[in-house]
Amino acid sequence: MYAIIESGGKQYRVEPGAVVVLERIPGEVGSQVDLDRVLLVADGSTVKVGKPTLAGARVLSKIVAQTRGEKIDVFKFKKRKKYRRKTGHRQELTQVRIGEIIA
Repeated sequence: MYAIIESGGKQYRVEPGAVVVLERIPGEVGSQVDLDRVLLVADGSTVKVGKPTLAGARVLSKIVAQTRGEKIDVFKFKKRKKYRRKTGHRQELTQVRIGEIIA
């Protein structure tokens, strides 16, 4: 059994027991998270597709860690204009362990 969920504007394929890295979800480590934006649920030969989401479907998960991603450098440059800007970005992430998929 697997499901396609949406979180942080991205879509993820999740299965029970899998650890998924999502964009930051508020909560403490060890707390339960209810992911309710379920787009598709497949169980063997049965597939349920939402329009756009499945009503009543949800994925129960537990927060494993609150981390940060790799730092990226953002460098803007215009030649012959003495224009340079260097900034950086580091995305805040949440690792969740998928527990149960409720269709």
